Amino acid sequence: MQSMHRTRTQPEKWRKERNRSSLARLMKALPAVFPAPVLGHALSRPFVPPVPRLAVDAYWRAHPLRAERLSRALAARSGAPDGWSWRLGSDRQSGLSASFRVPPTPYREQEFKLGPGHCCVCGQRVHRFGWHVDLWCHGPNRNAEWHACCVVAWRLWNAPSDQVRILKRLQRQRCAQTGKRLRRSAEVDHLIPLFKVWREHRGASWPELLGFWGVPNLQVINRDIHLAKCASEAKSRIRISRADEPFWPSVRHLMESLEGAPAFPGKVGFA
Repeated sequence: MQSMHRTRTQPEKWRKERNRSSLARLMKALPAVFPAPVLGHALSRPFVPPVPRLAVDAYWRAHPLRAERLSRALAARSGAPDGWSWRLGSDRQSGLSASFRVPPTPYREQEFKLGPGHCCVCGQRVHRFGWHVDLWCHGPNRNAEWHACCVVAWRLWNAPSDQVRILKRLQRQRCAQTGKRLRRSAEVDHLIPLFKVWREHRGASWPELLGFWGVPNLQVINRDIHLAKCASEAKSRIRISRADEPFWPSVRHLMESLEGAPAFPGKVGFA
């Protein structure tokens, strides 16, 4: 029993010693001005981050929906650059997305890139510790191209299923389609499918486009409802693609047109 008690207390003792050392490092590196919610979150963690930048990253990772809303708000403040339009491309050097499933980001494209000190997602200046506001009056951080909140938002846009637990809580554990209780196998779905966004909303403003990848267009539904919705969307996608194709008449169409045509007038007599 004594050996078991000793085994259990050793990790706890190690964690306390580690947190004591990390807290000392954090307080030594902490500037005079620092966001209070970030510091409060850092001190409440099981493992205290040893530097302010890790504290900022941990804060936004713990609040992904808040980070996503902030990233869209920063993008709305920047707006799309002049002459930009949502395009796809296969050349990685151009910065264009290869698929419509990736959210459009004009400031990642080579033509509109703002360079170090500006976020490649929202276009706003990046300040100390990856923060979005210059609380320290030091100007932009020339060694950074991402806001800490935009990193978390980008991950949510590209892999929303990683946040299924938080989205379930947001919907109070109820299916967005049926209102029934969500099962463990429930899945994250886009309310408006992304292929429809590419076909029908391509001309919308850039900040409005980002909303189709964000929380306003995300829902958690049970797996059977998701499968039925995907099947219906696949059928409609096939119908749309067929409607866009040029019409080539088949033999049946030609026969029906000949049967409905008037008979050619023949000659009544010979000279």
